[in-house]
Amino acid sequence: MNSIKQSFNLEGKVAVVTGSSKGIGKAIAQGLAEHGAKVVISSRSQEAVDEVVAEFKKADLEATGIACHIGKAEQREHLIQKTIAHYGGVDILVNNAAINPIFGPIEDAEEGVFDKIMDVNVKAPWMLSNLALSSMKERGGGSIINIASVEALHPGAGLGLYSTSKAALLMLTKNQAKEWGKYGIRANVLCPGLIKTKFSAALWQNEQLLHKIEKTLPSARMGMPEEMAGVVCLLASDAGSYMTGGVYNADGGYMIAG
Repeated sequence: MNSIKQSFNLEGKVAVVTGSSKGIGKAIAQGLAEHGAKVVISSRSQEAVDEVVAEFKKADLEATGIACHIGKAEQREHLIQKTIAHYGGVDILVNNAAINPIFGPIEDAEEGVFDKIMDVNVKAPWMLSNLALSSMKERGGGSIINIASVEALHPGAGLGLYSTSKAALLMLTKNQAKEWGKYGIRANVLCPGLIKTKFSAALWQNEQLLHKIEKTLPSARMGMPEEMAGVVCLLASDAGSYMTGGVYNADGGYMIAG
């Protein structure tokens, strides 16, 4: 009898997680490392990634830190090249880093803001995936997990351009899954709901607004970063080997709320 528990094991796998010095990205990186993966911690600050690596190593988790501003082409190339040089390849790519520099009506946003959001939230995951492709092909397959948002599925007030970028990421993922399946590469999307991170602080620091949101959720609460890690570990491992092109919500029931 094959061990289902063993299919979650990521020993021998190399994972790159963008935006992993804090929040959801850090929790995902920890989950992958706890399942045995060698994890590359990445964010714009080398100091920030080094702090996380030191924390992981104290817990006997294998990690290295490579700073990368994913909006810059040369830094994206450096991230993947250095990962391959250090660990020998890439098996798992989690495109988690994203920005949302504006809150308000879509007509008020400047053209430059649109370009910046699309560069970081759509173009960067596309290019990073392309850069990791040859290594994944050489290693007989891989798993790409793109972190979107429930905002990609349901329009929220004041987040129009962010929602648009995340909706584009969904279709990018489906095309990756369709075109790269022949190489043994799977691609899936995780759509978090309201999670307690610095990124969403404007929502949860407003107690009145948070209470209003939580009243509408079947879970009656916001989520924590650690609650996103399990889905990613499933999608990254052999336990999720038949899952590709999928969109998975972890939203406390937001998408079914009235």
